[in-house]
Amino acid sequence: MKIIEMFYSIQGEGIQIGLPTFFVRTSGCNLRCSWCDTKYAYYGGREVTPEKIVDAAKKYPIRRVSITGGEPLLQKDLNDTIKKFLEEDYEILIETNGSLSIEDIPISRKIVISLDIKCPSSGMTDMMKYSNLKLLKKKDQLKFVIKDRKDFDFALDIIEKYRPKTNIIFQPVGGKNIKKIVEWTLTSSHDIRVLPQLHKLIWGKKRGV
Repeated sequence: MKIIEMFYSIQGEGIQIGLPTFFVRTSGCNLRCSWCDTKYAYYGGREVTPEKIVDAAKKYPIRRVSITGGEPLLQKDLNDTIKKFLEEDYEILIETNGSLSIEDIPISRKIVISLDIKCPSSGMTDMMKYSNLKLLKKKDQLKFVIKDRKDFDFALDIIEKYRPKTNIIFQPVGGKNIKKIVEWTLTSSHDIRVLPQLHKLIWGKKRGV
């Protein structure tokens, strides 16, 4: 896979927030979200074999990995890397941007899919592949990055239309407006987790953490 960076830290987002995790950030993305905080992953990187990626992870004491990006589903050898991690009994989180089909990701109790649906403020709403929503399992997560009330109402409309049977995360853009998003969420009837980006609260905009 073409890799931008690999590092060991805590998970900063979603249902695994706070857990020690080895991160594999892939290069390249087919979207250009207006508020993207990993633009450095659009280009560049180096080719690393699945075996060497797993060897790098095994230097650390926790068998948990997050494969993120960029967009990991653009990598032709993603599934080879996933299989290598499964052979070593890793828990695997696959973070994907919602524009590509997740149907070819291997099925395993050890794999959690974190799927984004891009709200209007991203400028990428028209790129979403909504057929993915029916493929999400209860253990997976559906994430909406929320900037304003328009984004919030859009996310609620998607939830009400598709009724996803999975964990639902609302995350504020850049850590801002979390109080307002909580207030809006408390007026809805849906089971939604409103979560910050924990790594940014700890380290700010620093990379590799």
